[in-house]
Amino acid sequence: MEVRASPSSASASNGVIQHKVYARVGLLGNPSDVYYGRTIALSLGNFWATVQLQPSDELVIKPHPTHDFVHFKSLDHLVNRLQSEGYYGGVRLLMAVCKVFRNYCKGNNINLHGRCFTLSYDTNIPRQTGLSGSSAIVCAALNCLLDFYKVRHFVKVEVRPNLVLNAEEELGIVAGLQDRVAQVYGGLVYMDFGKDHMDKLGHGIYTPMDVHLLPPLHLIYAENPSDSGKVHSTVRQRWLSGDKFIISSMKEVADVALEGRKALLENDYKKLAELMNRNFDLRRKMFGDECLGPLNIEMVEVARRVGAASKFTGSGGAVVAFCPDGAPQVKLLEEACQKAGFIFQPIQVVPSRLSETELKSLSY
Repeated sequence: MEVRASPSSASASNGVIQHKVYARVGLLGNPSDVYYGRTIALSLGNFWATVQLQPSDELVIKPHPTHDFVHFKSLDHLVNRLQSEGYYGGVRLLMAVCKVFRNYCKGNNINLHGRCFTLSYDTNIPRQTGLSGSSAIVCAALNCLLDFYKVRHFVKVEVRPNLVLNAEEELGIVAGLQDRVAQVYGGLVYMDFGKDHMDKLGHGIYTPMDVHLLPPLHLIYAENPSDSGKVHSTVRQRWLSGDKFIISSMKEVADVALEGRKALLENDYKKLAELMNRNFDLRRKMFGDECLGPLNIEMVEVARRVGAASKFTGSGGAVVAFCPDGAPQVKLLEEACQKAGFIFQPIQVVPSRLSETELKSLSY
């Protein structure tokens, strides 16, 4: 694992504000963030999104030349693009976070000045890899808005992930809080989404941890993840209907995160490896192979065949792997990934992006 410094926003004399937000890796507990569970996640310094805000006479949302592609050579070109890329793009995300931010401020009597701005973005986070590319754009934009309107101190740190999530829900994106917490807080974060906390506070209890507690971790992903699982999951519906197997399994996944926090604090990396494997095995039992998809399963298995621990970084598309036997095992895994056609790279972890003032402001 490499540790990368986390830059603060870049503000030029002409009033330009820029924020960078990194991709995230769900290390343990995923996907229990929407099941009143617990998770541990970290900022992935390998990939990021940046949003730039520049004062302007009118409010302008600038489309990205690649990700908001609107010029096509033919009708077939348009259709092929949609089939491979989908109806994606960052403009809709920037518009949604502007709406959610304005409504939150209005609803909480936070006065905003009337000046306008131009928002633009860029990202290198691979699509469909479960690394939270959309929420990285939204989170970076929220940070720009907080600074442009100078209201950062009025919007509590623990509330900001909810705003990011609300913006995505505006667009029909189905998600939970884990990714947004990881990207708002940065670094390594332990999250407890217990029902009591969620009902009372409207959010979980989020505890930053020292990134140096982590052992070296590696990322595995496919350049073309299009043949991931095609079967729609019924796990959420089964959980809501009281399915005993799903409810007990989700509790086990939450307990994995709790045990994982203890393992990290005690530098018990053998235990960490066991928990990573157990985490994936529980997910596989709940969701089934058809839902997970053969490509996703193979990424996990290619690591396990050389003795490495592995699990999804999120809902699929990429895998986080840990080689408890060190460099020789890492070399074996790298060779196995190359042979299988997967991209393999060391994970760079970015420390917490919060200031000391923001950390001290946490209300729990």
